[in-house]
Amino acid sequence: MKKIYFICTGNSCRSQMAEGLAKKYLPNWEVRSAGVEVHGLNPRAVASMKEINIDISQNTSNLIDVEYFNSCDFVVTLCGDAKDKCPVVPKGVTHLHWGFPDPAQATGTEEQIMDSFRNVRNQIEQKIISFSENPHIIVN
Repeated sequence: MKKIYFICTGNSCRSQMAEGLAKKYLPNWEVRSAGVEVHGLNPRAVASMKEINIDISQNTSNLIDVEYFNSCDFVVTLCGDAKDKCPVVPKGVTHLHWGFPDPAQATGTEEQIMDSFRNVRNQIEQKIISFSENPHIIVN
């Protein structure tokens, strides 16, 4: 079974959404997410995923599991901070960087903030769909 690891700063939004989406589009893969820090699960990330019928409400915010990290086929960083602080990716593991803005930093009305979460969720979904169609083509 192929393994993929989604990494962002706090494992609260982007990597959690990526994990939920990858479980949908990569059903025969082992999929996990983690952060270089732990910030807890963002309720707006949960709400934005619920809108597309993906439940991440039981996910937890986790630090990088080095054993899993080292055994992955792909490690995907979702922000520059995670890319910079990520452990050295071992030979044989493909590192992809898909940088997305942090929706937790969005300001404005609740609807504007949720639109930021939806926009990032949709961008991540498109990357994962492209990846799922041919993971051997590097999708950066």
